[in-house]
This record gives sequence, C-alpha cells and structure tokens, in this order.
Amino acid sequence: MSDLKTGFDLFTDRSIVAMRVNGELKDLAATVAPADDAVPVSIESQDGLNILRHSAAHVLAQAVQRINPEAKLGIGPPITDGFYYDFDVEVPFTPDDFKIIQKEMDRIIRQGQRFTRRVVTEDEARTELADEPYKLELIGLKGSADADGENASVEVGGAELTIYDNIDPKTGETLWKDLCRGPHLPNTRMIGNAYALMRNAAAYWRGSEKNKQLQRIYGTAWPTKDELRAYQTRLEEAAKRDHRKLGTELDLFSFPDEIGPGLAVFHPKGGIIRNEIENYMREQLLAHDYELVNTPHITKGHLYEISQHLSWYKDGMYPPMHLDEEHDAEGNVTKPGQDYYLKPMNCPMHNLIYRARGRSYRELPLRLAEFGTVYRYEKSGTLSGLTRVRGLTQDDAHIYVTEEQVKDEVARQLDFVLETLRGYGLDDFYLELSTKDPEKSVGSDELWEQATETLRAVAVESGLELVDDPGGAAFYGPKISVQARDAIGRTWQLSTVQLDFNQPALFELEYTAADGTRKQPAMIHRALLGSIERFFAILLEHYAGAFPAWLSPVQVVGIPVSEQHNDYLDEVIQRLRKAGVRAELDSSDERMQKKIRTHTKLKVPFMLIAGDEDRSSGSVSFRFRDGSQENGVSVDAAVERILEAIRTKAQV
Repeated sequence: MSDLKTGFDLFTDRSIVAMRVNGELKDLAATVAPADDAVPVSIESQDGLNILRHSAAHVLAQAVQRINPEAKLGIGPPITDGFYYDFDVEVPFTPDDFKIIQKEMDRIIRQGQRFTRRVVTEDEARTELADEPYKLELIGLKGSADADGENASVEVGGAELTIYDNIDPKTGETLWKDLCRGPHLPNTRMIGNAYALMRNAAAYWRGSEKNKQLQRIYGTAWPTKDELRAYQTRLEEAAKRDHRKLGTELDLFSFPDEIGPGLAVFHPKGGIIRNEIENYMREQLLAHDYELVNTPHITKGHLYEISQHLSWYKDGMYPPMHLDEEHDAEGNVTKPGQDYYLKPMNCPMHNLIYRARGRSYRELPLRLAEFGTVYRYEKSGTLSGLTRVRGLTQDDAHIYVTEEQVKDEVARQLDFVLETLRGYGLDDFYLELSTKDPEKSVGSDELWEQATETLRAVAVESGLELVDDPGGAAFYGPKISVQARDAIGRTWQLSTVQLDFNQPALFELEYTAADGTRKQPAMIHRALLGSIERFFAILLEHYAGAFPAWLSPVQVVGIPVSEQHNDYLDEVIQRLRKAGVRAELDSSDERMQKKIRTHTKLKVPFMLIAGDEDRSSGSVSFRFRDGSQENGVSVDAAVERILEAIRTKAQV
C-alpha cells in the first residue's frame, strides 16, 4: 500500500462506501499513510448501512431547511433499519409535508452533492452554526460525559470537532453544512432511490422531558429497492402481528387507566396462555434440579443499600414509602421510621435465603428459582404494551456454585435456556456478550476479567454466533444474552446468564468447603424468559395470535350443522373436557358458516363439525384454522389427534 495516497485510490468497487484505517471508520476521501492498515467497508455491512442511513439523514435535514429555512436542527443518527432527524419547527409535520420533503430529497440526491469533511475549532464551529442553538449546545458538550447522551455522539463523539459540507459538484459551492463526526458516503447520489420517509413523532431534545419537545422524522434507507420493499413488507406483517392490537382483538389483556401506565391486567383468555407459559417453565425447572422460592414485593431500603442497587439503579426504582414511624401523645417521634421500596430485583432476597443458614459444598450448585413480580419506574415515553412495563414478573433464578463449578454450570444454564425456548417454538438464536462499563460497575478488574472470559469460552463452545456488546453489562457482572429471531426475522433479547463474583461478597455469603474452610460461592443470575409479560408479547407476535394448541386459550370448538346436532357434538366436547382439553360447543343461533368464520378469526386451532352423516357414523369433520378440512374422522381418532397435539406441544 506504500504507493497509495487516498482512500479513493484504494477501492474502485462502488459497493465500498468507507474504510477502516487502523480500526477507525473514515471517509473514502481520507488520506492513508503507507504504513496504515486500510480495510474496505461495504454498503451491505452494518457499518456501511449506518453510513448510508446517516447520509440520508443529512439529506433529509437539508431538504427540510430548503423548504423551511426557519427550522432548527437537532440530531440525525442512524438507528436499527433506518434513521431519524429532530427539528424545532413551529408546526408539526404532516403526511402531505412528507411528499414535499421527499421530492426535495430526490433533487439533492440526483445532484450528487459531495460530502466533504472539515476539521474546525470550537470558535469556528460556534461562528458558522450561530443560528443553530441545539448544535451550539452540543459543541459545549464536546469532551464531556454528556456527549454520549441520546445519540449526541454522532455529532461530537470523535477526537475533533468536524463539519460536513455538502458541495455542488459543478460549481464547488457549499450548499449546506452540519456538525457531524462522520463518516459519510462520497456523495448524495450513492443514496439512490431505495429510501423512504416513514413517520413523524414528538421527541424531547436529548431524550429529557425537562427539555423542549421537537419534531422527529423517521426514515429508512437500503442498498437496493428490493431490500427496501422487503423491509416494508416486514413492517406490514409486523403491524398485523402487533401484540397490542391482537391483545384487544383476542380479548387477552388491557391497561386500565384506573390502575396506571405500564401496569397490565390479563383477561381470562390471556390468563390461560400466561398460566400455560408458567406451567411449562415450572415443569422444566423441577426437571433441572431447581428449588422454588417466594419473596415479598416490598422491602426495607437497607437491603438495596447492601446490594448497591440504590447506588446504581435508584432512578429505575419507584420512590420510597416512609413507614414504621411512631409518636407519643404530644406528637414527638419515639421510633424513627424507615424507607421501604417496591422491589426492582429478586436477587438480594434470594441472597438472604441462601444466607439464612450455614451451607455446605455438598449443597452446591444450589439453584433457587422464582416467578417474582418486580416494579421498575420506566419513563412514560418508554412504555410499550407488554414489552416495556412497570410491573413485570421475572422467571428469575440464582445459582450458587463453587469456583470449580462455575464454567460447567454456566454451560448447563445456557443449554437449559436453549432447550426450553425451543419448547415454546423459538429455534433461531445467536448470543451477545455484554462486558464491563467502567463508569458503572463494582468489584475488581481481575474478577470482571475472569467472569467475562468464562462466559466467552462457554458462548464459543456453544457453536452459536457470538456478538460483543462492549459496556453493556449490569453493574455487578458480565452476561450472555440469548437473542432470538421470530417468525418474520425480528430479533428479540430473551434469556440472560450473568456471572457475579461481587454480590456474594457484598452479602458475605459463604459455604463450608470439603477441607472445613469457609469459602465464598460465585453466583449466576439466570432469567430465561426475561419477563412473563414481555415473553407473552413476543410469542403473541411470533405466532400472530395463532398459538399452538397447547397454548391456545380455546383449543377446540364444536360447530353443529344445525340445532338438532347439538347433543351429539356436545358429547364429544364433554369427552374432551374430561381429558383436560379446553373445548367449547357453539350452540348459538348463528349459521354454521358464520360460526366457522368467527372461530377462525379468534384463531381456534381445531373445529369439529357434525351433521346427520357424522352423527350416524360416529364421526366428525375435522377443520383447521388454515381452512383445510378432513371429513369423516372417527370421534376416537379426532380425540386422540387433539390430545397428541397438546401432549407433544406440536406447532399447530
């Protein structure tokens, strides 16, 4: 590479949009020294997609300011599958505005404006962006911890302050500029026509309700039209599967205003599904040598001082309740009160169960499990149906092990997680390893390193794809997260396995070793479903409401051809009910075809239809929710078929 001067010399393939020089992302126009290690970045890679989308966000902002020069700029980062840009405007955007903005974006893209990086001093940046108050605020954050706030690092997160100019390729005139760390595409033409503006929403500046509310436009961009269309199709399918919509249509759950935001109630049908999810989980726990425990919903604050949750997690907790204060007749305090908290985590209480008596090495691994309801004060803007709530039930487990048992037990827990998730119908996984956040952690670097490398070794040995999540760990230890893809390819974080050498020390946990000495156990935190509420939502969307028979709130509906067939079919339904099947007879006055449509819409897995011929031959017509039907199936065969599907948890 000694004869190469610039990034443009390096790559002639038009799919290459940037390069990594000595590990750092840079524009193709960046200068490359002879000794530098330069690696091409394809537009198809995640880095390439981010660059494409961030460049599209700049074009969006340029188009908005061309149409409305008074619009003030917020930030415009790439996000999963797209990008957004925030604007301070007098009047919120409308769908009609989108058409005008997109036409202006098309003109900018066709013009082929060059994205040109320029290093500036803070004074120069303030002078050039004097009319952009939000950019001036970001300039003031340069180098501070707040610069890593809600996507602010796309502007001022680099080592230098830089401005990107959009240059007219014919005249060399600067047509627009933005504070940005980059990199960007070489020119706007490379964005192509595989982009779209999606929606708008209100958003607080830098994610804080204390700040002004801006208008956010969301968009998406892809390398090709086919990929854009495929994404739009996925969105359409996701909208059909939205668990909030299905929850109402299928009468599963609701969020009554009288109770409060983020606090769900499950209706009878939703309660059945939830109970089946939990029952299967309990069966698995007992089969894998767990012991079930139960703990209160509220505790003295001192418990979370010991665990250090009040030091690191207080913002996510409900405010304290000051209780137990006593007074004499004159109103003087005779016994000081104390703060109680709704619990946000189960682990400190499980530590107290472990500590309740002496423990021997012969008891380890000790696996404590609980369906424990916890409460977290999520901001109202982050709540989203069942996937982000304030009251949630964790399928929580904590396993206490000797140092020698750590790796084998972590591997056992990961195997247990994958086996159980497959039982619920999920089977496409990869792993994510979350490592220490230096600004938010307890314990020594040596223990963190030991825990991290143990998890990494187990993850690699699993054979699953492993992705790093730098700085994503909880304050007490690193974790492996199981990421599962659903029926339409979306990724959900489900199970976590965390290795913790710190809480056992904080709670002074011990066991008697074989040689009679006292030793400290290690602790594994394991949440398999994450929370019952969120997992319910994921399954509801994965199956689009058409749960397999074992999970369906109504498993069988009997539909008589006419009223005179009610008694015959009711005998079949009662036989199924006695066998534990959730079966109903539809004896309403509706016509048979209307009943079939109704129960198909309600996603009942099996419908048994009977008329004169069926009654005389002791058979039924076996109808499935996909519309297929088998006639003349004997009652015995129909019953056995249904029982087998439920017993084996078949995906029908």
